[in-house]
Amino acid sequence: MGPAERQFFHGYFGVVIAGVIIGAGAVSLQLLGNPPNLGLCLGCFIRDTAGAIGLHRAAVAQYIRPELTGVVLGAMAAAVLGGQWRSRAGSTPFISFTLGIFAMVGILVFLGCPWRVLLRLGGGDLNGAIGLAGLVVGSVGAGLLIKKGYPVAETTDATPVAGVIFPVMMLILLFLLALEVTFKPGLALFFSNVGPGSMMAPMIASLAVGLLVGILAQRSRFCIVGALRLAALERRFVLLVGVLALVVTVVAMNMAIGRFKVGLVGMPISHTDYVWSFLATVLSGLAFTLGGGCPGRQLVRAGEGDGDAAVFCAGMFFGAGLCHNWALTAAPDKMIDGSLAMGGPGIHAMIAVWVGIVFCVLVGILGRRG
Repeated sequence: MGPAERQFFHGYFGVVIAGVIIGAGAVSLQLLGNPPNLGLCLGCFIRDTAGAIGLHRAAVAQYIRPELTGVVLGAMAAAVLGGQWRSRAGSTPFISFTLGIFAMVGILVFLGCPWRVLLRLGGGDLNGAIGLAGLVVGSVGAGLLIKKGYPVAETTDATPVAGVIFPVMMLILLFLLALEVTFKPGLALFFSNVGPGSMMAPMIASLAVGLLVGILAQRSRFCIVGALRLAALERRFVLLVGVLALVVTVVAMNMAIGRFKVGLVGMPISHTDYVWSFLATVLSGLAFTLGGGCPGRQLVRAGEGDGDAAVFCAGMFFGAGLCHNWALTAAPDKMIDGSLAMGGPGIHAMIAVWVGIVFCVLVGILGRRG
């Protein structure tokens, strides 16, 4: 990527364009069949894909999401064409893997990754504001640990094959979806018949949006937790303006199509346990920031050849299976016979959130250099 192109995509105008297109893509995917207020929740998509390959058996969350492959391959193509692809490995892979696990705990207790925090806000779900507050606390807290010497996303050069393994694995998943592979009756692949996992846009549209998002996110370095951290601690607002552009676009499009509904109760795939929504997103903010970026940024970095990001993503896949198999998820609120049945996390999920917060803080303190 030349100086002029870098200046464009890393400047306000380029980042705003990225935010607008990502937001428009998310709402478009909702119109085409993806779940409401969840059109492009990459953390949730990792959960669905983990279910499809049998890492968990939650029947409502099983579908190989083509958007994931699209983001990784789009980022890889953009990095190769821009001369930025470089195979590299992290110095502490198991820490990255564990951070990925706890990031997924936060996602599945809040019921959404940092991308869905914005999408929920853009659909009028005010629970998203609680999630955003938690993300700010978590990302800024992790940012302070980074300023004190925690080596975020520190990598060294690796053999080229190390950088292509994750994109190839994502491509294999896409082929399995396209070919509708079933290995044996009763075994993977699994596909939801009900719930959010059964709601999907056409595969080609999902892949196309994912590719476009991957290209734009790679070029602009779009990252939600990074935007919050840089704005709060370094007074650098470029990425934050892109995040705001995404939210404004989602609000405008939802209003235009009649899907903007303001409220706290009865929102799609949401619960009203505000304390745990806040704490869960504090955990997400900590884990993603210490790990080098939000789920979109992790997938983009994995596409760029970053093995540390690939390990973090692997931790998220594993964490999704762990959360569902160990009851570490929250339940959404539901209407039963005209009455609202409150959802939220159970005791095991609450314990997991606190363990995750303590783990992240300890890693940030004990892993400092200098």
